[in-house]
Amino acid sequence: MSETMKRVMDTLAAADLGTIAIEMPLETRTAQQAADEAGCDVDQIAKSYVFAGATSEQLYLFVAAGNRQIDLEKASALVNEPIERANSHKVREVTGFGISGIAPVGHLTPIRAFLDKKLYDYGLIYASAGTLRHIFAIDPMELQRISSGQPSKFK
Repeated sequence: MSETMKRVMDTLAAADLGTIAIEMPLETRTAQQAADEAGCDVDQIAKSYVFAGATSEQLYLFVAAGNRQIDLEKASALVNEPIERANSHKVREVTGFGISGIAPVGHLTPIRAFLDKKLYDYGLIYASAGTLRHIFAIDPMELQRISSGQPSKFK
């Protein structure tokens, strides 16, 4: 098991969730690839994006439903400062994940998180388990609890 996946699974286990990592036959770089492999609706895929505050340089995690993009103006309003794409080296330093495999939990450093309200339309969503071929299933309310994510509209 990779170090990144171990951190994600340890976080889920510490939260008393019996969640397991599901290995996909193919990579799940895109939400559509993940949905195809998991056999679910694309909006059941929780995509993790990290943005940096333009003035504070603080990192923020936005977890969006698979078919949705982040509206930078709405996301900036949530954090009370303009945001921009975060530097990939800083993302790895703070979260421990590469840009294309960011999990919503298991970060090296706590990060302020925002969860797309669209995710709550489903009883079960799927998120990266820290690798390009592993995902895990979780109830959105449980993801909110363990990520301290704030349900938000940023689309």
